[in-house]
Amino acid sequence: MWIFYALLATFFFGARGVLYQWTSQKRLDRNLLLFGVFFVGFIISICGVLLLEQQWYQWADVAVGVALGFGSFAANAFLHKGFSVGKASLISILSGLTPLFVLLFAYLLWQETLTTFQLVGFFIIFGGLYIIRYSNDISISNLQGAQWGLLAALFFSFNDLLGKQSTLLEADTFATLTSMFGFGSFLFAMSWLANRKKMLIHQNDIRPSWSGIRTFSCGLLIGLTNVAGMVAIISAFATGNTGLVSAISGMNILIILLYSRVILKDSFTKQEVLGLTTAFLGVIVLRLSAV
Repeated sequence: MWIFYALLATFFFGARGVLYQWTSQKRLDRNLLLFGVFFVGFIISICGVLLLEQQWYQWADVAVGVALGFGSFAANAFLHKGFSVGKASLISILSGLTPLFVLLFAYLLWQETLTTFQLVGFFIIFGGLYIIRYSNDISISNLQGAQWGLLAALFFSFNDLLGKQSTLLEADTFATLTSMFGFGSFLFAMSWLANRKKMLIHQNDIRPSWSGIRTFSCGLLIGLTNVAGMVAIISAFATGNTGLVSAISGMNILIILLYSRVILKDSFTKQEVLGLTTAFLGVIVLRLSAV
């Protein structure tokens, strides 16, 4: 069952990635957009707590949720910084190290191990994702922004591990997400207000062309996919191996590729076709290992 939830997380995070890709081409305030993304998650999580009568059983439940909020904020900030100063292909590859970090830390923290079959499936998926992300225009002399890509990968790993930790604490899902989205909303709101002051002294031609209301509303829409993905991945962590769930959810890049092929009419390269095929083969191997 965990594979189903992990694939569901892949779909929703992929949809979020498609919307992020679309909005990245627009002149808007990114902090305000992400404030909207997290704020709708906070509202939905509060509703879930009230309707399902969930609660925070101990201070650790709140602490994990707050740490998730900080991790999400930092990961997004580092990823954005990396794309702004480095090559997109390099940052994409480095941020794609997340499942490998998760696999390593899950073993160190909880002694989680994989069967031989599962390990094969993991590396098939990981290899497929890397084939897709890999670009041969990267050289050892062109590593500008590499540190931001690595930091993004570490904080995304941090988030996956905290998601698993919340299930080990048997924390209620929406209670955890309320803390996460609430704190994340606060951090993005503060960043938006700080940057807004700076923009007031800039020329009009470099100010966002989207209004604040339009940007925030778009963030609310994207946030629906984000909160659905978080519910799905935490459900997957509840019964699945941390490294495997992280690897499968990392396949959300496939959704973005399909979007670019079907909607944007971009053609697949041979590398992307090989990567897609390899990643799906890895999922089949994992499904067989669970039988």
